[in-house]
Amino acid sequence: MVIKFQKNDKPVIITGAKDMPPMAAALGSMLQNKTGSWRNVRPIIDYDKCIKCFICWKICPEPAIKIVDELPVIDYDYCKGCLMCAEECPKDAIDFEKEGK
Repeated sequence: MVIKFQKNDKPVIITGAKDMPPMAAALGSMLQNKTGSWRNVRPIIDYDKCIKCFICWKICPEPAIKIVDELPVIDYDYCKGCLMCAEECPKDAIDFEKEGK
């Protein structure tokens, strides 16, 4: 493995793990990193269509969907708007709207 790039106008060549810069082992709890400000679309759950399968909760890459009173509820402080929940919902119970509407 050889990786070449420029840093501060100087060539950097990485030939193995010993040349790699130190990396963070953990970036902190996802609950400390509110990522909702990244969102440009907002998922909306239609509870009339929802069958409470919780696939949306299982597939969400952030802690953005919580189960409240046996229903999935989106916490927009953490929702990035990736729409994986809407894509995977078997009943199309999750639609979306443009953020700021």
